[in-house]
Amino acid sequence: MTSFDSSPTLTAWRALLAIAVVFVMLATSGWTAVRQQHSASPRETALASWAKDRIAGHSLPDVGAPAYRLAHFFATLTAGQQVALADKYPLVVGNLDGAPVTLRYRANRHALTEAESAEEQRTLDVRLSPDGRHQAALRLERFRSMLAGDRQFLSFDPSGRGRAAEVIGDLDRAERVSVVVPGVDTNLLTLERTGVKKNAAPVGMAQSLYAAERSARPGSRTAVIAWADYTAPVGIGMDAMLGGLATEGAGRLNDFLDALPGTSDVSLFCHSYGSVLCGVAAQGLPSRVSDIAVAGSPGMRADNARALHTRATVWAMRDGDDWIADVPNMAVGGLGHGADPVDPAFGARIVSASGAIGHSGYFEPGTESLSNFAAIGVGAYNSVTCAGTDGACHREISGETEA
Repeated sequence: MTSFDSSPTLTAWRALLAIAVVFVMLATSGWTAVRQQHSASPRETALASWAKDRIAGHSLPDVGAPAYRLAHFFATLTAGQQVALADKYPLVVGNLDGAPVTLRYRANRHALTEAESAEEQRTLDVRLSPDGRHQAALRLERFRSMLAGDRQFLSFDPSGRGRAAEVIGDLDRAERVSVVVPGVDTNLLTLERTGVKKNAAPVGMAQSLYAAERSARPGSRTAVIAWADYTAPVGIGMDAMLGGLATEGAGRLNDFLDALPGTSDVSLFCHSYGSVLCGVAAQGLPSRVSDIAVAGSPGMRADNARALHTRATVWAMRDGDDWIADVPNMAVGGLGHGADPVDPAFGARIVSASGAIGHSGYFEPGTESLSNFAAIGVGAYNSVTCAGTDGACHREISGETEA
């Protein structure tokens, strides 16, 4: 683990460096905040039709209604009526917190099939530039991959750079649920990767964590969700230094968690900018969220763990080769994300990331970072390896789950 020098001189130089970087970025690249597109997306079109439609003589519910109300609405429908709505409005039902999980899986498979067909037509559209057709080909390849086998998507929206959330395991029967919250450059094209970068992408992270949890406790019923269902910053630009996208994503995350089925404990595994999002979301997390584990964090927009105002246990790790250690931990006029979660003064339980390589290697099999994540995910807290030799991350631990 990286050592910390808290001298006033070093802190001042880091602050000046961060401010200088901000001005250089503003001067050379301009403001890079994500702006809303004016043209209606496929989902926006579907939402407009949904708002005017009726079923069995009744208006369809407001999609912004609380999840429990939407769950009650679907409970009043017959199985045939549920399927009819999912097939008619896949981009609505597939993203509707409160709709039955299996119905959302069906709706999103339907939406993916429609997106695949539309993207295939775009690859043949001579009005598009060569780069446009290339992007269409990449998206087509992604949609075909997402449709392969029996993959389960709890959300899917192809609009813009796209969003999705994939479930690994049986969510309805899970005793423990883990949610992976990724960082910058998260979109449909980066949802999954192959080769050496597989476990640096959201789906690879979730698959790797699921396998590690099954290995840690073979008899436990677990599910892992790759939650790439928010607008993430593009690269290390202004958006990555601000909290706007984290705030918007935090609201989406809490709505998503509120709608998860059952009463199982939920653990969040937040990487890089995803940890900023989790920090903002912390105060509004459902009580069933037992753990927030962050890796490679630039800060959680809080001075310390207590300031997160959460009952969840906060865990933190950082590999010694992670470049994020060189990013100044500060907050000036909304820029920067505050205190370092692996600084002992922050108050998180600092765990080992031994074996991880760089900023994106925390979910690699064989690393202590992954085995620690898995132990947290299944509630085997006493199996977690602390970063130090004094076992400080085990102090006053309660809630160990029986094997």
